[in-house]
Amino acid sequence: MLTDPIADMLTRIRNANRARKGRVEIPWSHLKESIVRVIEAEGFLGEVSVVGEGKDKRLQIALRYDARRNPVISGLVRVSKPSLRIYVGAENVPLVRGGLGASIVSTSKGVMGCREARRQGVGGEVLCSVW
Repeated sequence: MLTDPIADMLTRIRNANRARKGRVEIPWSHLKESIVRVIEAEGFLGEVSVVGEGKDKRLQIALRYDARRNPVISGLVRVSKPSLRIYVGAENVPLVRGGLGASIVSTSKGVMGCREARRQGVGGEVLCSVW
């Protein structure tokens, strides 16, 4: 049993990215799917799909690379951990790398990127950052 499934998901994406894999599969959950959909919407991942049914559901994620086969994602870190939760207000939602990256925030209105959280005026738990 994993104590932090989100950190496991991020590590799987990071490892597949460094190994220059085209796709990576991770166990599915609602929260993981929401996080990956936000990262996809920010432009760091390719197509995301859910495969399988019931307990065999998995997220299939296509990784993106530039023309020289360098990964689009250069950094992916877990911010809030089970041992130390990080919460921010709407006015303090962090920008990553001066706006070139994105923070993923779990709010009362769902999981969203930092720009969307600022636009809607909501804060919450900062789950991870990607750049």
